Amino acid sequence: MNRRADALNSPGKKNVVTDTAQETCDDNREIRLQVFLARCGVASRRAGEKIILSGRVEVNGVTVSEMGYKVSPADKVYLDGKLLRLENKKRYVLLNKPVGYVSTLSDEKGRPSAASLLADAYPERLYNVGRLDMYSQGAIIFTNDGDFALKTGHPSSGIEKEYIVETSLPFNEEVIKAFTSGIRIDNVFYKAVSAEKLSPRKIKLVLAEGKNREIRRVLGFFDIHIKKLVRVRIGSVRLGDLPPGGFRDLTAAEINSLLGKGKIRGKHENHCGN
Repeated sequence: MNRRADALNSPGKKNVVTDTAQETCDDNREIRLQVFLARCGVASRRAGEKIILSGRVEVNGVTVSEMGYKVSPADKVYLDGKLLRLENKKRYVLLNKPVGYVSTLSDEKGRPSAASLLADAYPERLYNVGRLDMYSQGAIIFTNDGDFALKTGHPSSGIEKEYIVETSLPFNEEVIKAFTSGIRIDNVFYKAVSAEKLSPRKIKLVLAEGKNREIRRVLGFFDIHIKKLVRVRIGSVRLGDLPPGGFRDLTAAEINSLLGKGKIRGKHENHCGN
């Protein structure tokens, strides 16, 4: 039994690979080079544009570093000297990223990549939609669908992310009021969709903008040390009982909800795929 089948069929497995993948387009029309890169699972279209401009892509032996170039299925496209191929299936995977893993596909310091946890179960090259810092745990989505990554990863999508934060010491209501009203720190404005005190040392936060290290910056401003930070929801997609390092395919309902901008407003909305 191969690794993918083993991940699907073995009893008690924490990782679930199903067949909800969707087929990619595969015709003879010319498409923009960044679209081709996205369909090969290299990166989102936006990230693909940066890769092209950096001069890392060759088409039929010629380096292409300008936008607007189009390719057909007959062309041979190389990235960093490696031949790329259009992938037959599109994947949408939820991973419970453990603490200690970086979200980037590679790390100059040699730290383990979250994507490596998926490598044995999926033959496609998957990349993350958004990030979760090394010291945080929880929900992060991987895909090889560039359009999906662009639509759901852009801040304008308004897709909510929910976090449970445990602190080393008790905190007061001041931080909750500041975060929900909005606070400016080092010329950056931070505002949570909602904040709820669950216990003297635990808070639930819902964000929609996804600014870099937003929670750590705001709590740090109030001298609150974070003991544990877990992202438990992305839009309609809930982490549930998925253990650290565990993963599963998104359901069709979850994919459609995210593409529909999945703006789940706390307990006032229904959640798909639970």
